[in-house]
Amino acid sequence: MTCPRCQEAETPGERCPRCGVVVATYLVALEKMRRTPAPRPSAPPTAPAAVSSAVYAFSFHGRAGTLFGIQIVNMLWALLTLGGYYFWGKTRVRRYVFGQIALEGDRFAYHGTGGELAHGFSKAMAFFILPMIALNLLPRLLGAGEVLERSAQLLGYVVVSVFMPIAAVGAHRYRLSRTSWRGIRFSFRGHTWDFVKLFFRGSMLTTLTLGLYYPVFDTRRRAFMVAHAHFGNRRFGFDGNGRQLMLPFVVAVLLTVPTLGLCWFWYLAQKRRYFWEHTTFDRARFRSTVTGRLLLNLMGGNVLLLLATLGLGWPWVLVRNARFACDTVRLAGALDLAGVVQASQSEDATGDALSTFLGMDVGIA
Repeated sequence: MTCPRCQEAETPGERCPRCGVVVATYLVALEKMRRTPAPRPSAPPTAPAAVSSAVYAFSFHGRAGTLFGIQIVNMLWALLTLGGYYFWGKTRVRRYVFGQIALEGDRFAYHGTGGELAHGFSKAMAFFILPMIALNLLPRLLGAGEVLERSAQLLGYVVVSVFMPIAAVGAHRYRLSRTSWRGIRFSFRGHTWDFVKLFFRGSMLTTLTLGLYYPVFDTRRRAFMVAHAHFGNRRFGFDGNGRQLMLPFVVAVLLTVPTLGLCWFWYLAQKRRYFWEHTTFDRARFRSTVTGRLLLNLMGGNVLLLLATLGLGWPWVLVRNARFACDTVRLAGALDLAGVVQASQSEDATGDALSTFLGMDVGIA
């Protein structure tokens, strides 16, 4: 027979004398290989699903009547405690307002306490407020003369100028650290001294340019606060430079008298749109639909409401402002929250208390 492997003719017996293969065993193995189907090629690895692009909407669900009830209780407790309840009342308002803001149906939350605010105020009182009061009063009480009085006032002005950026960063840091969404805290990781240098450099350039540098200075302050803010372990971004606001700013200055100052509502609206539209998170970008007319209606209505109610309409003003902010801001783009993890920081409330004392505590924050 012929060897099926090496094709050697006249193979005697069971084994081929040329290649040594056992003919019967080789034929059985060959038959099995013919009957066994060939393996199918493996499918290429599946690429990870792309993050879908969408528009994420904010909403506000608070009621002015509920907030008015909180305000009345806060006023009564403040009277009973000679003002000591102020910090706990402020915290109650923040918790309510922040808890009524939602993004895609999930509410924000505020975790600060009145005790933290009271402790922060005591530190601000010891290291800033009392020394400032003493600096202004002692020269008069001691009869030090007009020269020393004016020198003390100048020194006080310098000290306040230094503490303003410190207070701004401290308040921003504390409030973000006490705010969460979907159980994950926000945080601020910018260095205070860097903002102090930015603040003084911008103030000097604004003065030297007779105010023309202000839009750039304003934008750089915003950029510092946004670009060092985090949600969990993810960082926000800001890519504006403020130069696009210089021409509208000059136009607003020139039209101030002819328009009785109303042109500034349109500038403020343009600035808000610019700030939001240059703010990013992950691969998404914020959008704003605020206009000068909407802003004029909001602020004009707030003033009339406060005047008509002798200030008691403040809860309605707060709700109007919060709802307006939520209705005019969107987050659009690809947003992947699966990789966001907790990375919170513990901060005290000294900067928050100091910003209140310096008159920098505005809005709901």
